[in-house]
Amino acid sequence: MSNNSNDNDNDNDNQKPLPSSTRRDFLRRAAGIAGAVSAAAMLPASIRRALAIPANTQTGTIQDIKNVVILMQENRSFDHYFGSLQGVRGFGDRFPITLPSGQPVWQQSNGTSILPPYHFNSATSNAMAFAGTPHDYGTGQAAWNQGMFGYWPKWKSANSMGYYQRADIPFHYALADAFTLCDAHHCGLTGPTDPDRIMFWSGSCFDPQLAAQGINCTSADAEITSNRLLTSGTFTNGTFPAYTYTGTPFNWPTIPEVLQDAGVTWKIYQDPNNNWGSLLHGCLAFENFRNAKPGSALYENGMTGSPTYLSQFISDCANNTLPQVSWILPTPNLSEHPSYSSADGAYFISQILDALTANPTVWAQTAFFVTYDENDGLFDHMPAPAVPSYDINNNLMGGSTLPLAGEYYSASTGDLQSTDTISGNIRPYGLGNRVPMFVISPWSTGGWVNSEVFTHTSMGMFLEQRFGITVSSISPWHRAVVGNLTSAFNFKNPSTAALPTFPNTSNYAAFDAEQAALPAVAPPSTPGPLFQESGTRLSRALPYEIHTSARVTANGPIELLFSNTGAMGAVFHVYDQNNLNVIPRRYTIEAGKTLNDNAWTSATQANGAYNLWVYSVNGFFRSFNGNSATDPKIEIQVCYDPVNGAVYAHVTNNGTQAVPVTFVANAYTNVYTEGPWALSVPAGATVAQSWSLTGSANWYDFTLSSGTAFSRRFAGRVETGKDTTTDPAGA
Repeated sequence: MSNNSNDNDNDNDNQKPLPSSTRRDFLRRAAGIAGAVSAAAMLPASIRRALAIPANTQTGTIQDIKNVVILMQENRSFDHYFGSLQGVRGFGDRFPITLPSGQPVWQQSNGTSILPPYHFNSATSNAMAFAGTPHDYGTGQAAWNQGMFGYWPKWKSANSMGYYQRADIPFHYALADAFTLCDAHHCGLTGPTDPDRIMFWSGSCFDPQLAAQGINCTSADAEITSNRLLTSGTFTNGTFPAYTYTGTPFNWPTIPEVLQDAGVTWKIYQDPNNNWGSLLHGCLAFENFRNAKPGSALYENGMTGSPTYLSQFISDCANNTLPQVSWILPTPNLSEHPSYSSADGAYFISQILDALTANPTVWAQTAFFVTYDENDGLFDHMPAPAVPSYDINNNLMGGSTLPLAGEYYSASTGDLQSTDTISGNIRPYGLGNRVPMFVISPWSTGGWVNSEVFTHTSMGMFLEQRFGITVSSISPWHRAVVGNLTSAFNFKNPSTAALPTFPNTSNYAAFDAEQAALPAVAPPSTPGPLFQESGTRLSRALPYEIHTSARVTANGPIELLFSNTGAMGAVFHVYDQNNLNVIPRRYTIEAGKTLNDNAWTSATQANGAYNLWVYSVNGFFRSFNGNSATDPKIEIQVCYDPVNGAVYAHVTNNGTQAVPVTFVANAYTNVYTEGPWALSVPAGATVAQSWSLTGSANWYDFTLSSGTAFSRRFAGRVETGKDTTTDPAGA
């Protein structure tokens, strides 16, 4: 997007910024939260007030939410904002994927040298006004590299590797400390604003009817670039057509239309002449919105607005006249899109939160969601859950327990970079990279992290749960592996806390002026160590119970067995450490399903040696290392005890002689002081070793070894249906 749009929002005219010295003091004190200092004592007034208002709990269910308020900001990745935040899956990740270079994922290359993530320090540089990075579909595909990563700054510029710490964006960290932050929320695809917002407002960025027939869409019936939302002309209330549109319109129903048909009230609060050429309004790609006439619900609730739209929202909050579902569109300067400042976005978010909490009756029955449409080109290290890629020879690199036809984009000339030849023109839509998602509500207080996989279709599925609607365009694959956001709430026993007042965010103008006087941000001449705050966070219970085991035949390929005994589907990523230049294989396993694959030929190509690393949701990690020609005839099956919070390892010996094995704890050694555990497995028998996980918050990380080559590592968290904490070993 262009950064040349003017701000016509006049609601800020009477706000007087605090002195810059106050801002600096704020930053210094906020930085101290990372230690033992209570984050509660540092929260801005808007957050303090929100936490002090109890939830209006009547049924103890999602039906207690009467107002859903949704704000989608612009272009920030999760690592860029929160890679250094305590307790989340960030720069302290103990299981980063391996690049084709053999280095961990942090060691990205610009084509000539290595550029790992580095701190955007707002105290010494103009880090809040850095130039945006390329965020088109083609460079997104090239940087993702079908899951191999490797050359992020080459495709996305040096700025793509920059990240903030607490002192740089204190309000955003305060939101995370006060409410719930989702650290596995992904944008819809490796592309720009347009397709992500279309998906957010309708449930899909490709024709769901064609996809249901197994047809992979092209640009004629899918959106992967910024085209259909771009408009020209000046909106004048009461006119038709409202704009001059680009691109042929889509015709599947948008979420506002589904709500309208169900009798659910809704409104989009916006300035229709200051919404970045309409790119922020995801419904304008659709025929029914384009044809909406003055007087119709789509026109009056979804097209109109003015520069004082936030005043209207504030008034509706005060008068308890909010619709049941509200979308709020930021103006460009408040959207957090680079090169606009995160501080300005913080002020905008605080204004909305102030309006909601000014009326305790409204706040007590509200769920406020703040997310971001895409990651710009900003780096995020987590492999995105996605359908399997195709390699250059059109081989499917993975598998699925449900049909995948229709879940791919058929790229045309010009859609991809000319040197992006790792795959052909059939490309997964997504999911894309992680972006932040805040769940701000009386039912989500306490500084929680939620690690269920979410994306832009999750918002539609949440509205389904609350209002009994059906967003028919959400694909079966999304429904299998993507959550509906309800796990981020505690409807039965919400907590509240009254906190002291702290300076608000209205000093953003002074901070912007300070920033403008500083030198431009730039990578350090010598890369520094990655930083993540120490400690854990409260972590919501999740619906996952997944498994991967291995089977090896003499001198043959290794076979992996995936199974899912949980309540939610999951994507498994398999990185062949002996063939890192090969696209990693991905497997979608629905809840209650199993799938086997023996596609790894390295067992015969490298004298039987294999070394496979498997990643999935919720910290799940497995490694299978050995040699099929010399392995002992043993295998391991890892089982869970969700009632008691324990993990079991069953070791079976299919050979003719007893085999000695040893288990070691790779983490939580202060809990498992009795290890290592040496066992002898008789021929034809199975032995078991178990560990109670109550001392490690249900997290585990053990390795089974036998001899010098054979090993099996298994790590993750056992879900018991109860909330716990994030990984203590990552603290």
